[in-house]
Amino acid sequence: MALALGLTVPAVSHAALFDDGEARKRILELENKQTSEHDAQQKAISDLTRTQQSLDKRVQSLESLINGKGLLDMQNQLEQIRQDVAQLKGDLEVVNHQLEDMRTKQNAQYTDLDTRVKGLESLAQQVTGQLGSGAAPGNGGDAKADASQQESRAFSEAESLNQAGKYKEAFAAYDNFLKTYAGSKLAPDALYGMGYAQFALKSYKSSVATQQKFLDSYASHPLAPNAMLSLANSQIQLGQIPAAKKTLKDLIAAHPSAEVTPSAQKRLKVLESIK
Repeated sequence: MALALGLTVPAVSHAALFDDGEARKRILELENKQTSEHDAQQKAISDLTRTQQSLDKRVQSLESLINGKGLLDMQNQLEQIRQDVAQLKGDLEVVNHQLEDMRTKQNAQYTDLDTRVKGLESLAQQVTGQLGSGAAPGNGGDAKADASQQESRAFSEAESLNQAGKYKEAFAAYDNFLKTYAGSKLAPDALYGMGYAQFALKSYKSSVATQQKFLDSYASHPLAPNAMLSLANSQIQLGQIPAAKKTLKDLIAAHPSAEVTPSAQKRLKVLESIK
């Protein structure tokens, strides 16, 4: 029995030693795992902290921008750009209108010149006939010819000023022509030219009144479509959109084949798209 006991005790001691070593090993592994997890958590916390600091800096920058009225400055700059664009559009409108006006005027002047040439040819034939019969033209005819030349020069001067972009001087020249030669055949052209000069000078209310007077007095004149387009443009500048729409619709209906009608259709389409 003693021998048996002696053999048993060392076996138990050896098992106890084995179990204790295994436990230490597992404890060490657990500590290493906990350390790794702790390091990972610390790294994650550091990353989050840096992210938060970065966001704080961005918030501070935005607050600084707002407090420093940076956004207000940007809005002011944007508004200035919009005003510049609007001004450019207005200038472009004047140029386009001037080109359309010049084309129509050239056609009207060509027709007028052709009529005058035919009249002069007829007058020359009459003079030739009178000379052949021994009669001579009187001083009254010379006076009428001089008056006609002065009238033509006055109108040509106003037209030249208008085409040169000297709108203030052109307006004065047209106004003087209408006062001096109220019954002239060129009075409609002068009245229209005066309205155009007023538009170019941005006197839109005056231009509306002048072009409306033209249309009331010379509705069948070749420049009537141009006068209606000029009237609509002035109404647009004054913010009278419903009136401008009506003017453009009347122009398209009354003068479907006029040179300015395509431009009127485009303007009307733009106005119709405005809600």
